[in-house]
Amino acid sequence: MRRLAVLLVMSPLVCLAQTPTFWTPEVSMRVKGIGSVVPSNDGTLTAYEQSINVMEPERSETLTHIYLAKSDGSGRIQLTRGEKSCTSPSFSPDGQYVYFKSSRAGEGNLWRIAVRGGEAEQLTDWKGKIGSYEVSPDGKLVAFTAREKDPDEEAARKEKRDFRVVDEKPKNYGLWVIEAESAATQKRAPRAIVKTNYHIEGFAWSPDSRFLAFAHVPTPNADDWPKSDLSEVDVVSGAVRSLAATAAAESDPSYSRDGRHIAFERSSIPPTWQYDTRIVVLARDSGALRELPATFDQNPVLAGWSSDSKSLLVREPKGTRAALYWIPLDGPVKTLYVPERGTISSPRLNQAGTHIGVAMESSDAPPEAFFIALNGWKPVRVSAANVDLPKYPFGETAVVAWKSKDGMPVEGLLTYPVGFEKGRKYPLILNIHGGPAGVFGESFIGRPGAYPLATFAAKGYAILRPNPRGSSGYGKKFRVANLSDWGYGDYEDLMAGVDHVITMGVADPDRLAVMGWSYGGFMTSWVIGHTDRFKAAVVGAGVTDLLSFTGTTDIPGFLPDYFAGEPWKNPEAYRKHSPITYVGNVSTPTLVLHGEADERVPITQGYQFYSGLKRRGVATRMVVYPRTPHGVREPKFILDVMQRHLDWLERYIK
Repeated sequence: MRRLAVLLVMSPLVCLAQTPTFWTPEVSMRVKGIGSVVPSNDGTLTAYEQSINVMEPERSETLTHIYLAKSDGSGRIQLTRGEKSCTSPSFSPDGQYVYFKSSRAGEGNLWRIAVRGGEAEQLTDWKGKIGSYEVSPDGKLVAFTAREKDPDEEAARKEKRDFRVVDEKPKNYGLWVIEAESAATQKRAPRAIVKTNYHIEGFAWSPDSRFLAFAHVPTPNADDWPKSDLSEVDVVSGAVRSLAATAAAESDPSYSRDGRHIAFERSSIPPTWQYDTRIVVLARDSGALRELPATFDQNPVLAGWSSDSKSLLVREPKGTRAALYWIPLDGPVKTLYVPERGTISSPRLNQAGTHIGVAMESSDAPPEAFFIALNGWKPVRVSAANVDLPKYPFGETAVVAWKSKDGMPVEGLLTYPVGFEKGRKYPLILNIHGGPAGVFGESFIGRPGAYPLATFAAKGYAILRPNPRGSSGYGKKFRVANLSDWGYGDYEDLMAGVDHVITMGVADPDRLAVMGWSYGGFMTSWVIGHTDRFKAAVVGAGVTDLLSFTGTTDIPGFLPDYFAGEPWKNPEAYRKHSPITYVGNVSTPTLVLHGEADERVPITQGYQFYSGLKRRGVATRMVVYPRTPHGVREPKFILDVMQRHLDWLERYIK
């Protein structure tokens, strides 16, 4: 097999003759990602995803493979290999196999490999698209969501008659099962369990492997999540019964270990894009529903049941960190774990409910996979993905707090320049997160992404990453405080944060920059239309015209939820809160970055703002990234985005 040229083999972009002595975008591209971390049922092994950035002359992709380690961190091996990613690891109940998804044979299919190594075995030969999968508790079946290949669609494409009618023939996924074992001379034949007119999303096996509970929506369209309901299917007969079908959105079902209950996430009525969520438990014998106590942020993500079926494990943001909670069937919510620093992501309980796998990182520590026994709660690092990264200095990152103009308490993360000297003033970058219900957490500042934070700090910049009203992690009241108010209270939160860092003696008020992506791009374009204090701005995939956005985005119900009505009923509110309305005020040099395949914030939003700036003679440039959806994915593009941020600031700030 041809050896992969990984990471920095791209001579037009990287000068390999020069070895950096500080963080650069190229160094950030060497940071490996950690995805799903899965303990075996007996807690002796942990499988995890590890990703690298591949950049060759004709390749630019993230390559993911599965690694395996003993749960004390020893015996670490790379379990899968090749030029195609292998993702979504899952153990067989007896711990002898690791199942995974891969397109190594052309189409994306299901595979498994023995934990002792050897050749992987292909389970499915699916010609369409496969979504998620789960191995049954008895190890005999594998259930998966999938869509069959449409031969008429392929023929229409070849014959140049591949027009489509909007909203007709949605590409819905059904629910299928396949035998885990088969005779040596026989192919496994998938069997359809549920093929209906709705789209199946998350599902779970009952402990006796007889039933599957699943969430379903009318179509896979992103705007349909408020219509999610739950049903249960008998795997043998195919009989389907409804579990929950209210005006709320019900999702993510999970059976208790004893099989008596099904827990799930339920939204408020009506569902809102600010995500007011509770955990609800359904008694399988009676159908009775019981809503469990609210968590701090009222936005929990269900991870699974305890081994004794008496509590549920959930994760949600808490300030700049993330918390794990136990929600007992009887009693108040109990905090299980909040890291002293840093954050955790994607907790995965094993089927026994005794061990958990997580990815952990902090501002100055790159991501690694950790194994945790729930009876002792002592995280053990099982990966070594980033132990060989250069030990370049970081700017210190600290949580800072201030009060907004109306007295609202706000906090955020302040990263100091490398070699910070008290009494000296530094250029400050105001970096605004997306959402708006996103949140800046204490993640590794050296990771690759749109913003090269470690490089900014190495170049002498301070970076303020605020969590203004509307952010997650600070309770529901804070998260809904920006309803019908985009660009006003949140703007004051941001400006007060900048003023606070200036008052601290850190920021030079004459050398300020602002940047953000998505809602952060909205706020960036809003900020420069309302003040000229910033000397440079970068608008990434920003919403700039609320009226045209609502008619072109893949989530047309989003802004009507935030602004209490459709744009034709309240056009003045949409106009008043649109940055394009104030483009005539902008004088700040502005870089516009946008993905050409962005369905969430269509590229026309970027073109509108860029055109307005250009026609007014404001210093501006727009960069378009082909094939790119709402977030930049291809490594060469990520590297370019990081470098363009740096170059724009160096040009107009330094």
